[in-house]
Amino acid sequence: MSKIKIFSLGGLNELGKNMFVIEVNNDIFVFDAGLKYADENTLGIDYIIPSIDYLKENKKRIKGIFLTHGHDENSGALADIINELDNIKIYGGKFTIDIVRKDLENNKLNTSNLVEIKPYKTLLFGDIKIFPVSLSHSIPDNLGYAIYTDDGVIFYASDFVFDSLMRDSYETDIGKLAYIGKQNVLCLLTESMYADNKGHTSPMHRISSLIKETLNKADGRIIFNVLSSHLYRIQELFNEVSKTNRKIVIMGKRLQNIVNNAITNNYLHIDKKTIGDLSNINDPNVIVLTSDEREKPYSNLLKIVNGYDKFIKIKPNDTIFIAVPLYEGREKTYYNLLNEISKFGADVITIANKKHLSYHASSEDLMMMIDLMKPKYYFPIRGEYYMQVANAEIASKVGIPNSNIILKQNGDVAYFENGVLQDTFMKIPNGNILIDGESSDDIGELVLKDREMLSDNGIMIISATLNRKTKKIIGGPEILTRGFVYVKDSTELLEELKKMCKDIILNNINNNMVEYAKIKTSIREELGKYLSIQTGNRPMIISVITEV
Repeated sequence: MSKIKIFSLGGLNELGKNMFVIEVNNDIFVFDAGLKYADENTLGIDYIIPSIDYLKENKKRIKGIFLTHGHDENSGALADIINELDNIKIYGGKFTIDIVRKDLENNKLNTSNLVEIKPYKTLLFGDIKIFPVSLSHSIPDNLGYAIYTDDGVIFYASDFVFDSLMRDSYETDIGKLAYIGKQNVLCLLTESMYADNKGHTSPMHRISSLIKETLNKADGRIIFNVLSSHLYRIQELFNEVSKTNRKIVIMGKRLQNIVNNAITNNYLHIDKKTIGDLSNINDPNVIVLTSDEREKPYSNLLKIVNGYDKFIKIKPNDTIFIAVPLYEGREKTYYNLLNEISKFGADVITIANKKHLSYHASSEDLMMMIDLMKPKYYFPIRGEYYMQVANAEIASKVGIPNSNIILKQNGDVAYFENGVLQDTFMKIPNGNILIDGESSDDIGELVLKDREMLSDNGIMIISATLNRKTKKIIGGPEILTRGFVYVKDSTELLEELKKMCKDIILNNINNNMVEYAKIKTSIREELGKYLSIQTGNRPMIISVITEV
């Protein structure tokens, strides 16, 4: 019999940053290693990844990281964490491993630890078997994982839909799911993102008809913005364009690499005559295919709108087709983007509404998965907490006892002993790592607070020069401000601040000794209080006192 722990280091009560851990006795299995897009309040932060302190402390027990698919929310953290885990094995389907390999190579990281696996080929780790199963999603080779333990099967399904039209590397093998369901499923973990959406996701996730309508109506160019790894959506575009005399120009190295790899490996079925080049970019009937950078939603469209793209300038007769979702926390950016596009006179087509869904399980899909698996325990994952609650309500409707439905937040442990869920309050340390630029070091909350203060109230730098021998003020105090007040209109205020600074400096020079720490603290506190009263703002105050 086994002692099993199931918990998340990211992905509960949030969208993205998916990382779920299943411990069976002494062995650790990690499922997904994703990032979360930074929202508009995380100033200057590119993206967020899970804190992996627990994994670093226990890395010798980790058997591998098992990726469901190649979306950034599920695999985008790997380049930032893999060196800290001694390059443990990373398992995934072919398309997933191809994406990860390219990202690791771009970061000059080791790729010898990548292991390509196939659906229905069992992986053995001592007494534990892991059986990958193909599930339908917007990307090829999306996998669910059945973990066979002495106490039953744990089935992990991060992202999926049921769609009978999705074939080959996009297909769900319902027969295999039903077969697993007959083998004593201890716990089922499924996504919660669309749990409050009634019915099946299919056919609401298909946009072929909207693409066709846009192609028929648009007189000029169409700039089609999509997630680079949403291949099924890209296939829909090529299918409809192939019925016209339009060409598609693919912009961006990462998108070009993904599309070329997909064509080579038969994930995309495209007539290459449809693909144009930069010489076609201003043709009146061209489709310009763009995608976002992995850590910055809408980044490439914003670059075009702001005039920073050296190839594309928006024209009044262009149509901008935004085939990416409205990201939570990026609403202001999204609607500002729509406003700016409209100022050019261009038309905008979006799918950010209930009419067109992404490739995630709605309520009926979840019910179908539960019915196939027949689990003893049910663990809603991947989504905001209200989504997890909606998922739990679905499980309750189909007959799973409320006592067997597990609602947790990041770090909370579901602990099973001999196949029975125990009442414990175990919690694993967890948190966020904020990534800015090339550095994989955590930016930290203090830096974020400083940035917030700078953006809200600006900065004030106080400088003064003292004589090294006499300690008398021979220069200043001078005040430099940025983002706080307009200097020409604030002469009296600044003169009063200089006087306050001078008094503070003189009061902290005793017996030819200068108490620099007290000067800096007093300037920050006294000027901060004074400015808060006089202006209602409290800028960041930095003092620089030098001796010559």
